[in-house]
Amino acid sequence: MSRTPRPRIPHPSTSHPGVPHPSTSHPGVPHPSTAARSRTRRVRAALLASAVSVCLIAASAPSPATPLGVGDRLFPHLGNPGYDVGSYDLAFTYPGTNSKPLAAVTTIDALASSRLERINLDFAHGTVESVEVDGAPASFTGAGEDLVVTPAEPVAAGGRMRITVHHTSDPVPAANQDGGWVRTRDGLAMANQADAAHLVFPCNDHPSDKAMFTIRVTAPDGFTAVANGLPAGKDRAGGSTTWTYRTEHPMATELAQVSIGRSTVLHRAGPHGLPVRDVVPTKDRELLEPWLKKTPDQITWMEGKVGPYPFETYGLLMADVQTGFELETQTLSLFERGLFTEPAYPKWYVESIMVHELSHQWFGDSVSPRTWSDLWLNEGHATWYEALYAEETAGRPMEARMKAAYRASDGWRAAGGPPGAPKGPRPGQKISIFRPNVYDGAALVLYALREEIGRAAFERLERLWVNVHEDDVASTQDFEDLASGLAGRDLSGFFEVWLRGEKTPPMPGHPDWKSDAPRAAKSAGRAG
Repeated sequence: MSRTPRPRIPHPSTSHPGVPHPSTSHPGVPHPSTAARSRTRRVRAALLASAVSVCLIAASAPSPATPLGVGDRLFPHLGNPGYDVGSYDLAFTYPGTNSKPLAAVTTIDALASSRLERINLDFAHGTVESVEVDGAPASFTGAGEDLVVTPAEPVAAGGRMRITVHHTSDPVPAANQDGGWVRTRDGLAMANQADAAHLVFPCNDHPSDKAMFTIRVTAPDGFTAVANGLPAGKDRAGGSTTWTYRTEHPMATELAQVSIGRSTVLHRAGPHGLPVRDVVPTKDRELLEPWLKKTPDQITWMEGKVGPYPFETYGLLMADVQTGFELETQTLSLFERGLFTEPAYPKWYVESIMVHELSHQWFGDSVSPRTWSDLWLNEGHATWYEALYAEETAGRPMEARMKAAYRASDGWRAAGGPPGAPKGPRPGQKISIFRPNVYDGAALVLYALREEIGRAAFERLERLWVNVHEDDVASTQDFEDLASGLAGRDLSGFFEVWLRGEKTPPMPGHPDWKSDAPRAAKSAGRAG
């Protein structure tokens, strides 16, 4: 995610990510890789070990339905134990206005990891009309932000199940609910990070449970619908069109994207023939083209740093809306139109934000966080490549930005926690976990690591990280272990102080760098 304040112009020596926008309100597809799938199941088994027993007790007892979770430190009730989702099939029918609910059908194919008399799904903003499990009607009720389903027969451990939910999906936000549908000037887009996909569709809303997606959108003539992945069909009937898109790689729920609007889809070739498609308001096609044509070269630049682009397509969704952020939704990053039309923003700055979201396709999308406490791996890397691109293409020194980050780091740690142990979100502001400590504060950790192990080892680490964990989830411990292996020595002490210490440790190679005393939390700059 990139959060961009307006109208202040950031400078790398004074500007840092994580600053709220002043106006922000805030049928089953097989997995392509059996090995990657089994790794993901092992990850979830470890993560959910303590929570599964809770599920079994709740499922076998006649007590009222209760919300469950996978035990995430920052979002305790996010995700659900007892099953692993293989695929989602989402079908939305848009009524032609973004002020009324969409009719929707969500079909989930999953594998039960324990015997389930009840199945908890995350869903908190819509009306459920009916639920079926393996074709048989199931009873259901709400519990907190969970939809609790009781199938006609329990699902056996190791059994496959198909859950079909007929529901509405409301684009009008409810009180104290951040994210989900974003109402644009001419339609809708999605912004589901960190825990808002379940405001749009029933799901297992945690990045540790990645799955394949098929997305179908029916809209009246005159609208265009685009979603993650590649087109898989387009059918016209009775004054409306149904678009179908399908992913070729597993995806976390928080990265789902659907655009519905009076849009034009522009196509161009990326490196190695990669299909690049951009979605823009039709009226702005010519205005935005100078920015859009930069993407293929930016992909080539990133491939030179970390290896082949990890997905089947890429592109920018230019939404005519003020959100205060940009977002790395998989294969189709969400951007505010205003980022590209505000003349006060320097060219180098806008391009670096484009690279920030692009780099997330490797860091955060292909390699997803095992828990939300691992967020620094997403945002720290995206900020790193944003800054590196600005250094190499616009002469904005990385060292100057990192020195400024070092000065501010103790204040960021006091306000938001250390990069590897961030504080929880503020009440009613769930996206407030996106603070400076996980942006420039985390990029500072990477800078220190490069200083500690040397540039060559660091660059090998970056390439190996995205290769080893492609299409999977990974943790901070996984990163520490890989770095230690490449360095040929135990780096646990280094990571302990840099990722979890209350104070910023001395910078390797720069003993003269000083950190300012913590001040009242007041951030300045943008987040990526």
